[in-house]
Amino acid sequence: MPFKELQLIKPLLKAIAEQNYDAPTPVQEQTIPLVLAKKDVITTAQTGTGKTAAFALPILQMLFDKQDAGKKGKKIRALIVSPTRELAFQIYESFKAYGKYTNLRTAVVYGGTSIEPQKDVLTKGVDILVATPGRLLDLHKQDFINLDYIETLVLDEADLMLDMGFIDDVRKIERLCPTEKQILLFSAT
Repeated sequence: MPFKELQLIKPLLKAIAEQNYDAPTPVQEQTIPLVLAKKDVITTAQTGTGKTAAFALPILQMLFDKQDAGKKGKKIRALIVSPTRELAFQIYESFKAYGKYTNLRTAVVYGGTSIEPQKDVLTKGVDILVATPGRLLDLHKQDFINLDYIETLVLDEADLMLDMGFIDDVRKIERLCPTEKQILLFSAT
């Protein structure tokens, strides 16, 4: 089955083709239609099966349909929470690659590095934020992150996040988002 049978828009199909992907993996084939239908989804699949694209592509598509023209005043409408900065950066790179022909802005924030450049990026406005729990809550406390407009919340490697003791942070983040939102949980186990 080719990607276009998943009803993906041309800007995404063009970016996917440039990544040399011909057909969706089983996890993408099953997950993308559910995410586009705005269902809450729990997906478990082994590492390397394309889980990131299974949530990145439909999120980009849903936001593309109603993207803000200007860079100013962009609101964070999709939040991807990741347990480690390495994973957060990989997810960010995927969103950038797949969203390259859209006007959507993605940013990544994580600890262990200077907070100032991250504040600058957030001040300019972003549509999609990839974050580790601690840095996300720090920046929220300092009023650089507003989660009032979140439409989709993704917990990637949810099992690892819980193993690492982030349960309270994850609960706090979920409560900071609107009650009406789509929740996507991804896990390798």
